[in-house]
Amino acid sequence: MSKQKKNNRAKEIKSREDKIFDTINFIFLTLICLAVLYPLYFVVIASISNPDLVYNGSVWLLPKEITFEGYKRIFSDPKIWLGYKNTIIYTVLGTAVQVSLTLMAAYALSRKDLYGKSFFMLLILFTMFFSGGLIPTYLVVKQLGMLNTIWAMIIPKAIAVWNLIVARSFFESSIPNELLEAGKIDGCSNTKFFLKIVLPLSKPIIAVLVLFYAVGNWNSYFDALIYLNDESLYPLQLILRNILIQNQMSVQMMSDLDNLAAQQHVGEIIKYGVIIVAALPLLILYPFVQKYFVKGVLIGGVKG
Repeated sequence: MSKQKKNNRAKEIKSREDKIFDTINFIFLTLICLAVLYPLYFVVIASISNPDLVYNGSVWLLPKEITFEGYKRIFSDPKIWLGYKNTIIYTVLGTAVQVSLTLMAAYALSRKDLYGKSFFMLLILFTMFFSGGLIPTYLVVKQLGMLNTIWAMIIPKAIAVWNLIVARSFFESSIPNELLEAGKIDGCSNTKFFLKIVLPLSKPIIAVLVLFYAVGNWNSYFDALIYLNDESLYPLQLILRNILIQNQMSVQMMSDLDNLAAQQHVGEIIKYGVIIVAALPLLILYPFVQKYFVKGVLIGGVKG
C-alpha cells in the first residue's frame, strides 16, 4: 500500500511538472507568434489608416479613420502592374527551370551506379561555401550577353545547392534501387524511368522545391538591381525597394497632389500598401502547398 501511495505521489508531481512546462511552453510560443505576426498585422492596418495617426503612434491595434486611398493610387500606377507582370514571368519561368535542373541533377547524384558521384558532390558542396564573388559573376553574366535580359534573373541561380542536397536525400530514401532493376527488366530506359516512375512518386519534394524556388524568385530584387538597367524589366520587388528606400513615388501616384506635405501624407500609406500588394500572392499560395511542404522536408531531410 505504501508503494502504491508513493507511485501515486510521483504521478501527481510529474503531472504538476508537465502542466507547468506546458504552460510556460504555451506562453513562450504565443509570444513568438505575436512577435512574428504583429508586424504583418500592423502593416495591414497601417495601410488603411490615416497616416497622421500612424505616424503619431495612435494606430497599434485597430485601424483608425479607414481609407483605401493608398491602394487606389497603387493600382492606378502602371509601374506596379508592369512589375507584377515581370515578377510573375521571372517566378514561373525561373521556378520551372530551377526545379527541372535540380530534380535531374539530384536524381543522377542519388544513383549508386554513377561513377565519380562523391567527386561531383564534393565540387557542388564547395560552391555552397565558396563563390567567385559579385564582380566575377557580373563579368560572366556580361560576357554571356545576359545583361538587361530575363535570363540574367534565371540562369545564374538555376540550382541551389541546399535544395539539390534535399532532393538527392529524398531520392535515396524513397526510390528503391530494386524499382530501377524491375524497370530495366521490362525494357525501361533511364529517361523513361525518371519521367514515368520517379517523378510521379516525388510529388512531395517537387512541391517543396517549387515553394522554395518560387518564394526566392518572387522576393528577389538584388539580381535585378545588379543586372538590369531597363525599367521595363524591373520586377515588383525592385520597384517596391525604390519606393521604400529611395522614396521614388511615380508621377501617376502623385499627379493630383501639388504640395510636398500632401505627397508625404499619401506616401506613407502607399508604402504600407505596396508591402501588402507584394506579399499577398505568396500568402495566398502557401496554405495550398503547406502539407506537401512539411511532408517533403521531413522525408527529404539530410540524415546523420
